[in-house]
Amino acid sequence: MKEKLHSRNKNRENYDFESLIISNPKLRDHLTLNKSGLKTIDFSNPLSVKFLNTALLNHYYGIRNWDFPSENLCPPIPGRADYIHYVADLLGEKNGGLIPRGNKVSCLDIGLGASCIYPIIGVVEYGWNFTGSDTNTKSVNAAKKIVDSNPSLKKMIKCVVQKNPDNIFKGIMSDEMLFDVVICNPPFHSSIKNAQKESKRKIKNLTGDKPKTVNLNFAGINSELIYKGGEFNFIQKMIKESYIFSSNCLWFTTLISKQSKLNSIYNSVKKSKAKEIKIIPMGTGNKKSRIIAWSFKSKNEQFSWSKSRWK
Repeated sequence: MKEKLHSRNKNRENYDFESLIISNPKLRDHLTLNKSGLKTIDFSNPLSVKFLNTALLNHYYGIRNWDFPSENLCPPIPGRADYIHYVADLLGEKNGGLIPRGNKVSCLDIGLGASCIYPIIGVVEYGWNFTGSDTNTKSVNAAKKIVDSNPSLKKMIKCVVQKNPDNIFKGIMSDEMLFDVVICNPPFHSSIKNAQKESKRKIKNLTGDKPKTVNLNFAGINSELIYKGGEFNFIQKMIKESYIFSSNCLWFTTLISKQSKLNSIYNSVKKSKAKEIKIIPMGTGNKKSRIIAWSFKSKNEQFSWSKSRWK
């Protein structure tokens, strides 16, 4: 049991590889044994991870068609699901403790990616509507293809291109659009060099090897992993723009991977005149992360919002 995962996470228990192989037979060729003699995969191999994720989405979420170019990120499903579940708890706090479900709930995913993973989980778990934005046109097209090829996702997810990479909400939000929550997994590297260094560290942790080089296709990961100034600058930009659209959204949220930047980001949100700020801890395996959430609405305004939109 992976007790660090959210209690509603479908992946809390150890992977049932026999069932997962039925969902994706290609996974069989990628199985290996760990030091305890239990079945696992090589998590440093992107193809193995992709086959595992395909099986997980099929087995637990009913998604039969999930494919995208190999140069794009292949996200870990359990951690992505945790973010959605914690956001659901956040929305439920001002709704009498009940998580709002159904297509009356509208979410905006900043940095949709080719995998479309956050909207997929949000639609399947809670029936929410999603708009996903990305600066990479190829990624948006790949996400659209996933949506169009799965009946359960059609009419629930809208994929749009952010035409100006210097903007986050501008060009995506308009005055008449309302979102109940914004989610974001920001690019956290400031350069290709830093991305390579982090990839080497991950491979060492997973396999014990010290690779001299890392094969990465940067045509795909630039917009997904790299931003000038890294995660910190991206979130600072996000905070500034969120104030402009403060009346359009109930909660703005983003992941923060670096604990060392948390206090500075918290203070920036506080200076933006947000009326409520929350830090939500997350943990998957040995990795610790956290969500920062902020709202420009008072508690009474939040209750009014939930009554008018979700009842």
